[in-house]
Amino acid sequence: MRLLKILFIGDVVGKPGRRAVKELVPVLRQRFALDVIIANGENSAGGSGITPETASELFDAGVDVITSGDHLWDQKEVAQLLEKETRFLRPANYPEGVSGRGSNVYNLPGQQPFGVLNLQGRVFMPTLENPFACAQTEVDKLRNQVRIIIVDMHAEATSEKIAMARMLDGEVSAVIGTHTHVQTADEQIFPNGTAFMCDAGFTGPHESVIGREIAPIIERFLKNTPQRFNVAKDRILLQGAVLEIDSATGRAISIQRVSEPASAASIDK
Repeated sequence: MRLLKILFIGDVVGKPGRRAVKELVPVLRQRFALDVIIANGENSAGGSGITPETASELFDAGVDVITSGDHLWDQKEVAQLLEKETRFLRPANYPEGVSGRGSNVYNLPGQQPFGVLNLQGRVFMPTLENPFACAQTEVDKLRNQVRIIIVDMHAEATSEKIAMARMLDGEVSAVIGTHTHVQTADEQIFPNGTAFMCDAGFTGPHESVIGREIAPIIERFLKNTPQRFNVAKDRILLQGAVLEIDSATGRAISIQRVSEPASAASIDK
C-alpha cells in the first residue's frame, strides 16, 4: 500500500507561529516521513491576516499549501496572493466573482496528486454562501481529477464541522477543523474512510488567550473597553495533525494529533 503522509498545521499566529513552522517542519518531516505540508495561515501577519511576505516565509519553511478563513481580508496586501498565488486558498463559499480560488489540485514532484478545499462556516461567523452546497459542488469537481482530497473547514461551531465531515464521509480523505485555536481530542476515522478532527489547534504562543496577550483580553471582558490585542510571546507550540492516506483509494488510514514545542522560549510578535 502506497501512503501519502500529510501534516496539517493549525492556524499559524504571528511571528512566533512562523518561527515554529520554520523550526519544526523539518523535524516533523523527518520523524513522520512527510510528503505534504498544509497550513492555515490566515493569522500569520501580526496575528491577523496574511501578506505575501508572511506567506513566503511559510512556503520557504516547507509548507506546500496555505488555507485561510474569516481573517482573509485583514491585510490589504492579500489581494496580491489572491490574484497570483495558486498555493494560497480562500474559502470556496465566497460569492462568484471574488478573486482567488477556494480549491485546487496540486502535483508535487514524485507524489500522488491531491486536492485541497477551503470552506468557511456560517454559525457565529460572517455570512457567506452555504458551505454544504458549495462542498458538494467542489468535491464533485475535485473527484474527477484526484482521489485524495483534504478539506479545511474553518468554522466556530463544532456541530457544523462534524456535520460537514459526516456529509463528506467517503467522498474526501480528511476534514480538519480550524478557527477556534483550541486543539480537540476527537481525531477519528469515520466509517467510509474520512479522517476528522474538530479543530487542529493553533501554531504560536500558548501562554496566552488563543495567541494574544492575556491581560488586555481579561480587561476587555471585565470592562468592555477597547484594548490592543498584541500577539503573545511564550510557550510556542506547533499544533495540527498527521494523516496517512491510501494513495490508491483516497481513504484515510490514520490520523494523529501533533502538539510540538518550539525551542525558543520567547520571541517578538
